[in-house]
Amino acid sequence: MKKAEIDSLVFDGRGLIPAVIQDYRTGQVLMLAYMNRESLLKTIETETTWFYSRSRQSLWNKGETSGNIQRVKGIFADCDKDSLVVTVEQQGTACHTGEKSCFFHSIAGSRYEYSVNAWSILEEIYATVEDRRDNPKEGSYTNYLLNKGIDKTLKKIGEESAEVIIAAKNPKAQETICEIADLFYHITVLMFQRGIRYEDIYGELRKRHKAVETKKENE
Repeated sequence: MKKAEIDSLVFDGRGLIPAVIQDYRTGQVLMLAYMNRESLLKTIETETTWFYSRSRQSLWNKGETSGNIQRVKGIFADCDKDSLVVTVEQQGTACHTGEKSCFFHSIAGSRYEYSVNAWSILEEIYATVEDRRDNPKEGSYTNYLLNKGIDKTLKKIGEESAEVIIAAKNPKAQETICEIADLFYHITVLMFQRGIRYEDIYGELRKRHKAVETKKENE
């Protein structure tokens, strides 16, 4: 964010601007806090989130004491330039209660529907695989696969692929849905073992889609 862009932001009478913090992988809203000009500049400089505490009237660095650091991926202003969205890679949890997001009280609708979308659940599964490596659990199937190595995972992907084909011959969709879910899980484990993240897959899909759209425009 350039100096001119910061100067164009609209801070309120107290010199503050609200900042919505969002997980850059899943899109989940993690928290809402306030920044002043100094904390925004420190956020840009350190690439971790800094906020202004209205109660303490001082700056604070998210995760400084808890270790739940937010590594900044992008900062965006709205059309009126009076609020920000900050996309981050969240280490640990965002909420002091231990919840992933501060927004966990359901007023209307389903909490599940709020926190999970078509892609974020895959990110959550990936994060679970990563956690099993760092914090093994007895009886964990994921730890079993990780301990057996990539060849075991590849064998399971072959088996699950075959089961998807067999299930797809069934007129009822639910069996196919279950088998595809099993396949996605094992592919996620394989991706982790090979150091591939879902953002890499998203990027490849976007690149291919853009190429197809460009070709259509040029025809």
